[in-house]
Amino acid sequence: MPLPVHLRQFLASVHPYDSLSEADVDALAEVCEARDFTPGETVFAVGDTATSLYIIASGEVDVTDETGVQISILGPRNSFGERALLRGEDASRTVTPTQDTTLIVMPAETLFALIDAHAPVARFFDRRRPPRTDQKDLTTLPVEQLMTRDPMTCAPETPIRSAAGEMHAKRISSICVSDAGGFRGIVTLRDMNGKVVAEGVDPAAPVSAIMTDQPLTLGPQALVTDVLHLMVERGIGHVPIVEGADLVGIVTQTDLTRAQAMSSADLVGRVAKAADAAEMSRGTAQIPDLLVQLVEAGNRHEVVTRLITDIADTATRRLLALAEAALGPPPVPYLWLACGSQGRQEQTGVSDQDNCLILSDDVTEAQMPYFADLAKYVSQGLDTCGYFYCPGDMMATNPRWCQPLRVWREYFRGWIATPNPEAQMLASVMFDLRPIGGDCSLFEDLQQKTLAEASKNSIFTAHMIANSLKHQPPLGLLRGLATIRSGEHRNQLDLKHNGVVPVVDLGRVYTLQGQLSPVNTRARLEAAQKAGVLSASGGADLLHAYDLIATMRLEHQVTQIKAGDKPNNYLDPATLSDFERSHLRDAFVVVKTMQSAVGSGKGALG
Repeated sequence: MPLPVHLRQFLASVHPYDSLSEADVDALAEVCEARDFTPGETVFAVGDTATSLYIIASGEVDVTDETGVQISILGPRNSFGERALLRGEDASRTVTPTQDTTLIVMPAETLFALIDAHAPVARFFDRRRPPRTDQKDLTTLPVEQLMTRDPMTCAPETPIRSAAGEMHAKRISSICVSDAGGFRGIVTLRDMNGKVVAEGVDPAAPVSAIMTDQPLTLGPQALVTDVLHLMVERGIGHVPIVEGADLVGIVTQTDLTRAQAMSSADLVGRVAKAADAAEMSRGTAQIPDLLVQLVEAGNRHEVVTRLITDIADTATRRLLALAEAALGPPPVPYLWLACGSQGRQEQTGVSDQDNCLILSDDVTEAQMPYFADLAKYVSQGLDTCGYFYCPGDMMATNPRWCQPLRVWREYFRGWIATPNPEAQMLASVMFDLRPIGGDCSLFEDLQQKTLAEASKNSIFTAHMIANSLKHQPPLGLLRGLATIRSGEHRNQLDLKHNGVVPVVDLGRVYTLQGQLSPVNTRARLEAAQKAGVLSASGGADLLHAYDLIATMRLEHQVTQIKAGDKPNNYLDPATLSDFERSHLRDAFVVVKTMQSAVGSGKGALG
């Protein structure tokens, strides 16, 4: 079968070889060879000595691991074989064409020479997530990342009194004036005081009578430092941001102060001192902005999610204190625990509630209504703060999850003894329990005893492993990436359920196998590697894969927040570069491989 295009032209169109000079591409084409394969013909098999890199020019290949489990189906412009080459190992996969296929075969020594001589090629084949070095100072950020979008506006004919009422109700220091022709001007508290109070302008007059006409403005691509310089030089406290004739935002001195001071500690402090859930929600409403700031400052994903989760923990403890103040002191000791992403300290810009209550065994039936009211108070407060109710009702407001310690012990014993599908689901969630507020002695030995008992039950362990394989990485289509086929998120990847969750599930299995205490997923993987549950190479691969998937998920949410959209977990792979798509696919392949190892009963040490 002839190549669909000339060999040199083909290589010049494939990343990362498209970064090479014409002379280097010519030299590469001279040493590469095009080979044809028929369906079912083995390209290489598990245990073969790795000698070449393969690039698919046309056709399709099936990739399976040593157990025969399919890892992925690869189409044109994808490559394979580099894993074994770069590690100096024999092949750990079998590759078989599913149709007539033409492969470009690159000798190993050529690949190594390219990696040594060309940084873009080296970066492409470094499957680790590179550390972020683009630390950004506030003053160098584009103003569109800081401005308040959709600021309060009114028409020029609006009465001054009405505009003042709006400003007072919204607790803002300015209101912009716009009409059908676009942005007209701005009225600030200084205008109200100086022209209405001091000079006696009639409050019934239109705001156009006191507004600053054609004020100084900037475009959304200006830097924050431009705003600072303008404010200092001209002595103003408000800078409208316009694009053409349209008002798109505003930056005030308060915005600058808040952004400069905003940190997770600042939000934690505000939430911890809030008088009620409504006041608390004004702090938690800034979590998306904090997420943007933390990610763009180059923080690692586990640091970002830990800091975001700390705010939820603080909100929960503050609501518990407010509930006790409203309901009176608790009749017996209790412990509020988080599970799910909050329990694992992995919250992002999209979070629901997953929580429960463990009560002292001294609790009586007559005292149970107190804790029902406590749970309702806290859960409603969390919902007000943006932590929406759990769709599966995994909350302390459900009487099933508000029980004495003895009942919780029976729950875990029952789930381990009878590992049906529901028990597996509940056990998986409950393995992520983490105390938030109350008497921690109620949880001191529950987790460790449960892990020890569960790890001894081979049937439970087998069911736990099977449960961990329900969420599969999205491999198979679209250059190796299988997108959602229908519905609202058609042609997108679910970076939560098909990206992060498979690794979270593997982390739980390793925790069970090694009776490990960490709850955070990355900490679990590191502990499993240290304890020998995960091999050094397998653990390193899985950590790198998890880092890339989790980081890409956060970066996707940041992009949405900056665009003024609500963050979610659905990514269109068409928005990724070939480089990003290839690395994401490789990360999914690693996760699939580790799932296959666990599912085959070989663990992750083979």
